[in-house]
Amino acid sequence: MDTKQKQFRFLNWVERAGNRLPDPSFLFISLTFLTILASAIAAYFNLTVTYEGFNEETETIETITTSVNNLLSLDGFHYMVTHIIDNFTGFFPLGTVFTVIIGVSITEGTGMLSVLLRQIVSKTPKALISGMVVFLGILSNVASSTGYIVLLPLGAIIFLVSKRHPVAGLAAAYAGVSGGWTANLLIGSNDPLYAGISTQAANILDPNYIVQPTGNWVFYDCIYSYGYFDWHLHHR
Repeated sequence: MDTKQKQFRFLNWVERAGNRLPDPSFLFISLTFLTILASAIAAYFNLTVTYEGFNEETETIETITTSVNNLLSLDGFHYMVTHIIDNFTGFFPLGTVFTVIIGVSITEGTGMLSVLLRQIVSKTPKALISGMVVFLGILSNVASSTGYIVLLPLGAIIFLVSKRHPVAGLAAAYAGVSGGWTANLLIGSNDPLYAGISTQAANILDPNYIVQPTGNWVFYDCIYSYGYFDWHLHHR
């Protein structure tokens, strides 16, 4: 048995093992009940956490102590019921994910996605397909966390069209999205968020200082440029 057959057998085993996992909705519900139970246990033992936080009213750093809220109590149940919608609508990537999924669904239904993927595979040398999927995963954080939802199955499809194992394509896309998180050639959706956090921190020393969203982008470019030239200096 050659190496390629061994790899396919291993990936087939991974696929079968993954298919044995419970339905994602069941996992979500189970983790929800587990969180509620954990909150009740933590509240029973009066567990607290103490940390330093910034008080916007006094503009000073204060020591804050937070206790665990018991979600099994009447107040906890009331909180969960009244904040169900806010938990979803307040989750920033959700709207972007829905928009992207609608777009992908339209392109799939019209056949555009199939043609586009075949064009990508036909124009890309086979030796570069893995690198291309990883690179697309790195760039996907322009749309925040949508890469995990959209690009992972697309990576599997690209590998399947190019007659490779789809699980390997999924793994390559996951490596690109996770390993290259916020490392982008473009300004991503997280950069304004980080700029806001950095601005709040900088205002402790200078109330008028504003960190621009491009600051993180320039920082990454400097780091990558240094790493690139340093590697060439030591490996030429």
